Amino acid sequence: VAVAARMSKQILVVEDDDVLNQLITRCLRGAGYEVTGARRWAEADRYLEKREPHLVITDVRLPDGDNLSRLPQLSEHQPVIVLTGFGSVRDAVASMKAGAFEYLVKPISPEELLIVVDRALDTASLRSDHQFCRRRLQAQEDSTSFMIGESNALAEVKALIEAVAPTDMTVLIQGESGTGKELVARAIHYRSGRSNAPFVSINCGALPENLLESELFGHVKGSFTGAIKDKDGLFKVASGGTFFLDEVGETSPAIQVKLLRVLQEREIIPVGGTSPIKVSARLIAATNADLEKAVHAETFRADLYYRLNVIPITIPPLRHRRDDIPLLVNHFLRMTSEKTGKNKTISNEAMELLKNYDWPGNVRELENIIERAVILQDGDHVDLCDLPDKIRLQSKEK
Repeated sequence: VAVAARMSKQILVVEDDDVLNQLITRCLRGAGYEVTGARRWAEADRYLEKREPHLVITDVRLPDGDNLSRLPQLSEHQPVIVLTGFGSVRDAVASMKAGAFEYLVKPISPEELLIVVDRALDTASLRSDHQFCRRRLQAQEDSTSFMIGESNALAEVKALIEAVAPTDMTVLIQGESGTGKELVARAIHYRSGRSNAPFVSINCGALPENLLESELFGHVKGSFTGAIKDKDGLFKVASGGTFFLDEVGETSPAIQVKLLRVLQEREIIPVGGTSPIKVSARLIAATNADLEKAVHAETFRADLYYRLNVIPITIPPLRHRRDDIPLLVNHFLRMTSEKTGKNKTISNEAMELLKNYDWPGNVRELENIIERAVILQDGDHVDLCDLPDKIRLQSKEK
């Protein structure tokens, strides 16, 4: 780890031996790391309530607790190096099984300590970069699936995405459930200058008002029961990137007022806080409701609607672009074949049935049906009998 990189890394040392604690702390600080020492877990817990270090170094046993029970949870968030007594092989093995990155046997040499610490942080950084790249590639791949098709209706959506992506304008995506509203938002994000920054999303209808407010804007410690430490809201987490608010029409009047402030002032106030925090996320909202009707019914604020509806994008339902269905079917067949190793084709009769179905669940429903047919069907191709009864019955009714 380079010296400049070390200066940005925070390490927590939990060791009840004062002399050893000071030696480790002094050694790591001399190498450029930011180090905090603790003698008990009670002291360490107070630190962890406020910060998330890049690395934890801890004795396997402390006066106020056995660290083996803590290791699985600790190692989920950062690498953990365990200190064990000379000859304590059982503790070392148990620590590695519980998730420790490495163990060091006392007495510890400064050279060995720095080698293991640098290796742990380098490995954690590589894993983080790898996970980020995998998530980003997967998101980019997923964000193109809804764009498969040659219909005029879809061509209009594609053109709008290409036109609006390079800007920072607020976008309102409208469409039925399953049409791919989040995928449109991701496509805009990954074609924008913000593509290297986070894409953060939340479904506003999935949480009660108090939890949604905390998730969006964050909260300060003690602002409500259970708020044991400060928490950043998703608007802050998404700073520099894109924040996607799905089902924005489900928000309460109180949340709508706060969203309006974000759009007007580019700032948030955490729950229980008093000082505004500037945010720089681009906002993309989506809804399957008619917000204009909601404005007339006075269930959605008109001023917020006009702030959100700067660039409207309406995604057509699948039944309005039936000619795209064969292209989507073949795409999902290839995707599912790659996942399962089962290479399947589809009969002409089954394809005609799919083209004539009305698809109330849109592209998402089509993807699910193809996946189910490929997984459950034993032959080489998907036929009429492999499709759900509702599709075959609708065809008979027509």
